[in-house]
Amino acid sequence: MNRNTLIGFSLIAVVLILFSYLNTPSQEQIDAYNHQQDSIAAVKQQQAAKTAQQDSSLPQPAVVADSTDLFFPALNDSVAGPNRLVVLKNDSLELAFNTKGGTIASARIIGHKDTLNNYGITLFDGQSQQMNFVLKSVNKYINTQDLNFTESVDADGSLIMTAQALGNGSLVFKYTLGPDYLLHFSMQAVGLAGQLDPTSKEVVIQWQDSCHQQEKGFSFENYRSALTYKFHDGGTDYLNETSDKKETIEEAIDWVAFKNQYFSAVLISKDGFNAGAELTSTPLDKSTRILKNYEARLTTKFDPTGLQPSEFEMFLGPNDFRLIQNVEEQSTFGKDLEMEKLVYLGWPLFRFINRWFTLYVFDWLTKLGLPMGIVLILITLLLKAITFPMVKKSYMSSAKMRVLKPKLDEATKEFNKPEDQMQKQQAMMALYSKYGVSPLGGCLPMLIQMPIWIAMFNFVPNAIQLRRESFLWMDDLSTYDPIFEWGFNIWGIGDHLSLTCVLFCVSNLLYSYMTMRQQRDQMVGQQAEQMKMMSWMMYIMPLMFFFMFNDYSSGLNFYYFISLFFSAAIMWTLRKTTDDAKLLAILEAKYKENQNNPKKMSGLAARLEEMQKRAAEIQKQQQNRK
Repeated sequence: MNRNTLIGFSLIAVVLILFSYLNTPSQEQIDAYNHQQDSIAAVKQQQAAKTAQQDSSLPQPAVVADSTDLFFPALNDSVAGPNRLVVLKNDSLELAFNTKGGTIASARIIGHKDTLNNYGITLFDGQSQQMNFVLKSVNKYINTQDLNFTESVDADGSLIMTAQALGNGSLVFKYTLGPDYLLHFSMQAVGLAGQLDPTSKEVVIQWQDSCHQQEKGFSFENYRSALTYKFHDGGTDYLNETSDKKETIEEAIDWVAFKNQYFSAVLISKDGFNAGAELTSTPLDKSTRILKNYEARLTTKFDPTGLQPSEFEMFLGPNDFRLIQNVEEQSTFGKDLEMEKLVYLGWPLFRFINRWFTLYVFDWLTKLGLPMGIVLILITLLLKAITFPMVKKSYMSSAKMRVLKPKLDEATKEFNKPEDQMQKQQAMMALYSKYGVSPLGGCLPMLIQMPIWIAMFNFVPNAIQLRRESFLWMDDLSTYDPIFEWGFNIWGIGDHLSLTCVLFCVSNLLYSYMTMRQQRDQMVGQQAEQMKMMSWMMYIMPLMFFFMFNDYSSGLNFYYFISLFFSAAIMWTLRKTTDDAKLLAILEAKYKENQNNPKKMSGLAARLEEMQKRAAEIQKQQQNRK
């Protein structure tokens, strides 16, 4: 193993370190995250204040009705009577609508378990979520949250919510719940053509929600919860997960999602939301059990004549890739909504691996009814089988350099001075060429495996199938598995110690030791000493992983632990089954074949060899000038 190989290993370490750094919030972000609010009461008080305060661009709504108000009948609480909740329900979803405001008040996902393992996830309720539609009449603004609606049921089972205006006019919401998680609804002005502002062709939508913690690991869930939106021309984006963020979107968008790690509420407009949407995401403190406050101020088309309704859809359900694809087919808007991107599968390369390989394998194994822990093991075995030819090639390249080490020592013993290192490298490359050995063969195949590790890093934490699934000692593969919990936060560790994280880090340390020992066996001269100095990097990485992965899901840590276990087993098996004497005899035969016609280096190895020759020439010229 020469200096170029060491550079290859260093690049691997740099990639992992950079990846850890890019996926870890800064200290400033953590401090801002941890000191925004101290209690749920404070959060609710702040939210109530925001609800009471209207947008500065709109006149203050009239809370007290008088007989001249267009919607006087709907504003008069004494006439309308007490607020009522009206329920729409199917096998997957239970929705409650408030007659005060006429909009959805709460959403309960039936088929999934909560933190107490009881069936039923409350995605949001009337205290945490509000939706208000703002219209303009001839002389003032109308807020639907102030109106009282009366309910009725249409012939097709749709819920009709009607706010009565003076005369025969009214504002009508129509809600139709699909077979699972998609709600179709529309808003239409009926008989108000002369009383709504004919120049106002838009409706303002004010939507806000306090995103409640649904999983055991607050920080892990919070980092995977984000206000997400889809551009009208394609592609999605999201607000920063870890900082207080407010953005004005300068392009038209099709939908906005208030996303948890595993569940989402998505508001979709048939006509799209106009450019200028204002989106806000505010992370909260762990003690509140609220991940973030989400707010969206949107505008879309509205026909004051009532000829065309404003049409919307809402997805209220789990972030399941295949399920979302099926739900999208139920949409009547004829758009490519791309809602499956709510299931984050990584950057383009890693998303491609997960989208076209991991998902299909995972679906196939899941349909067999196997425990999820077994599914992870089988995926690991399949990936190891696919990458085995590369791993074997990497190992055999290292083994060739190991058996050639005595000859390399002999061929380079006269170049042990620091100023002779260039000549030493050239002598080594010449010898490798004669024996038909590529010094880079031990590194490049290992780099090819790196995308698979990173792809699984993105896939496992977003696979809702692991949620509430137990295996061996792990009660829930989607969150950490504590062996100790101490009830207070320790910087860098948290309030617990995860067993699978410890197993992963220990196995990583042992695997690093095996790898480094294999590399030392092929080092020549001063390279062995240099390797000792570099080995600390390989040993400190498992410690870095501990601080990073202690709060991660046990399923992900278990996958990495199993992957390293099989990697170590493969390396041990290859070492035991490799006959060094036979391998050396093969290389000697190759040497005789290439003795008078050395094999030319190709690719990266050839470029490195050429660079060495140029560097040697430059060094020689500099010495001659002296």
